[in-house]
Amino acid sequence: MTIRKTNAVKMGAVAVLVLWVSACATVKNARDRIVRAPTQCADQTVQIYFESHSAEVTREGRAVLNLTAKDSQARCRITGVDVLGLTDSVGPAGANLELSKQRAQAVAAALTAAGLPAADFKLSAAGDTGAINSKGDARLLRRRADVVLHLAPL
Repeated sequence: MTIRKTNAVKMGAVAVLVLWVSACATVKNARDRIVRAPTQCADQTVQIYFESHSAEVTREGRAVLNLTAKDSQARCRITGVDVLGLTDSVGPAGANLELSKQRAQAVAAALTAAGLPAADFKLSAAGDTGAINSKGDARLLRRRADVVLHLAPL
C-alpha cells in the first residue's frame, strides 16, 4: 500500500510539473502573439505650435524638428515629408489661409536646415477650415503645423 501511494504521489508531482512547464510555454507563446516589438521605421508624426498670428517656428519647435529629423535619419530612410499648416478661426479666412501656408513653409525650411532633402516635402495649408466644430465652438490648439515623416528601412 505504501509503494502504491509513493508512486501515485510521484506520478502526480510529475503531472503537475508537466502542466506547469507547458503552461509557461503556452503563456509565452500567447504573449508573443499579442506583444510585438515596435516597427523601427513607422511613420513619425509631430505637431509644431505657433504663437498667435505668427509663422515663426519657436525655439522649442525647432528643437522638436531637429530631434525628429536626426532620430528618423539615424534609423530609417525618409521617403517623404507631409507638412500641413493650420490656423485658428480668429481673423479673415483669406488671411488665415495665407498664414497656414507660411507656417507650412517655415516648418519645411526648419526641416531643410535640420538636413532633410526639400525635394521630399509635400506642403499643404488648411487655413481655418475645420477650426470650428459642428456645435460652433472653436477647436483648441489649431495654431500649428502637422508634420508626418514617411519612413522606410535603410
